[in-house]
Amino acid sequence: MIASAIIKRAMNEITFTAFAVSGELDLNRLATRLSIPRKYRWEEPMRLNPVTFTPSAASDTLWVHLYYFGGMVFLNCSDDIVARFVEGLQRHVEQLKGQPQLPFRDDYRLEIAADASPSITNDGAVMPLYREVLPDIISFVIAKSVALELIEERIDTVFDEVGGLIGRLGQGVLELSDRRLARLASSVLSFKYTSISHIMVLDKPEITWDNEEADRFYLTMAELFELTPRYQEIKHKSETLMDVTDVFSSLSHARRSARLEWIIIILIAFEVVMTLLDKFWPH
Repeated sequence: MIASAIIKRAMNEITFTAFAVSGELDLNRLATRLSIPRKYRWEEPMRLNPVTFTPSAASDTLWVHLYYFGGMVFLNCSDDIVARFVEGLQRHVEQLKGQPQLPFRDDYRLEIAADASPSITNDGAVMPLYREVLPDIISFVIAKSVALELIEERIDTVFDEVGGLIGRLGQGVLELSDRRLARLASSVLSFKYTSISHIMVLDKPEITWDNEEADRFYLTMAELFELTPRYQEIKHKSETLMDVTDVFSSLSHARRSARLEWIIIILIAFEVVMTLLDKFWPH
């Protein structure tokens, strides 16, 4: 309640900037490195002051939400603050060291206007009354959305690669080593694991189970950002890629079996020839 009152006095608009990090963020490990004496549940974000790297206080008017599934959402932060926070976070998060740029980004805006009718779009929301749950729900949804965007681009890249392999297979050429096949299968499994386990697309914020208004707001946001259809599309593509991988695996196994059979035949033929030579032309 204190935070709600302070924010209402301090601002009429909250801006959101979301980024996706490759891989999950181990919030409990990060909390240890930042000397934060608490444990975070899987579905619970870490809320920090992006300048001090300390837990956000009630009086803060800018903060950042970090999610286990690799989402980062900055509230009321300039690009300079974002850049400095990411640079500082690189000292504590291993996978960020290889990501000097975070290309997957989404921006949103929440405006509080007492005389306005409630409006929720893909770019922003206008609400007549500030509720403390609104920033949390918006952050949760756009963090999921930008994390899905990262997976969508990567799975499309693998789809293009597999499409080329299928095209060459149609010409009778199977150019797929065991190492490349293992990498392909690993990528597909990674998509399935990340989209289902990490992003928690089908999970809702805890507050929505007890607050009907918060639940309606979340469902509206989730529908606008098409979280469930995008998740289903990723799941469908992952299953398709897994089926294709199984076919390539079977063909690769058959190719290896055929080579072994030819090697055995050649060895047997060689043994027969040596036996005949030894019989008819003994030394």
